Amino acid sequence: MNRKIAITLPVSWQELTDRQLYYLYDLFLDNLSADQIKTYCFFLWGKIRIECRYDEHDYIVRHDKETFKVSRELIASAIHELDWIVEIPEYPVRISRIRKHAALPADFQGVEFEKYIYCDNLYQGYLSTQKQELLNEMAGILYNAPGIKTNAAEKLSTFYWFASLKELFSRTFPSFLRPAGSMTSENLLEQGAPLGRRLQEAMNAQIRALTKGDITKEREVLSMDTWRALAELDAQAKEYEELKKQYGK
Repeated sequence: MNRKIAITLPVSWQELTDRQLYYLYDLFLDNLSADQIKTYCFFLWGKIRIECRYDEHDYIVRHDKETFKVSRELIASAIHELDWIVEIPEYPVRISRIRKHAALPADFQGVEFEKYIYCDNLYQGYLSTQKQELLNEMAGILYNAPGIKTNAAEKLSTFYWFASLKELFSRTFPSFLRPAGSMTSENLLEQGAPLGRRLQEAMNAQIRALTKGDITKEREVLSMDTWRALAELDAQAKEYEELKKQYGK
């Protein structure tokens, strides 16, 4: 029974199906260790079933209608192929549909800037308060489904989607959006003014920067493609930083 098992596993978040995402988020919610989560995923996604224990260190497993003997050490080594699942996705990933409601594009290409602003406010609010209803409200925007009721896995998917989107934007527009690791006491979650007021001020500042103070252009700005709006804000932030370097504060 010392034969090789050819197993195909997903190699990134982007390869996961909706069903696999639901399964993974349910595991996250069970408060399992990282190795336990990877082990469960390894056996399910690799289509491996444990038949019985062979001895103290080995198991008999079934794969593609054949049985094999595998050691506990081999399993412990193999699950490292799934180390990526314990990290925030490098690129946005989401459950593509919740019941009859289809999701917006994962990377927000073609999505109105207004929706991004609303979601970002709710996301920052959730980070500060941990209130689950804020994730449910986000899902209502992200799935064009006002009043939607989401389960725990769908709420977690909403959080991971927007967190990975923010990471993508921080890499793409670094002058305007700092990566999470470089955030300072100037970020929105700093102590000081109430969160709601700080978020409103931040949103207003973004809109003013894009309208250049012309309130008649506000609706046009809110309807802009998110990527176009962030590119403009990033260019303005970069220009401001260059002026500071040239002329000082």
